[in-house]
Amino acid sequence: MRRDLKPLQIAKAIAEVIKSKKGYEIKILDLRKISNIADYFVICSADSERQVKAIADEVFDKLAEKGIKCFHTEGFETLNWVLLDYFDVVLHVFRAEARNYYNLEKLWGDAPVISIKND
Repeated sequence: MRRDLKPLQIAKAIAEVIKSKKGYEIKILDLRKISNIADYFVICSADSERQVKAIADEVFDKLAEKGIKCFHTEGFETLNWVLLDYFDVVLHVFRAEARNYYNLEKLWGDAPVISIKND
């Protein structure tokens, strides 16, 4: 991972890419004081499998262009919940139904949340 970019900068860059692909309900969860899994989770919703894939692919491509390596991916087989792991920042792209079911915001309810407004 590029060390000149701080994890919060990467999380916010991911949020901007999500917005460009019409992802919504974008939230950044700050896990630094409650977990060592990652510093931040970025969570968003999408309306279809096609949109989940488009968001995940675009984030992967745009961050790769900046020299930011994705260490692990999951969920491209079903496209209900795609995860991109950037070590300090983990992106979760959900279909709305899956997001409601898994409810990561409740699971990580102690984490401070940064909500990103769609323009």
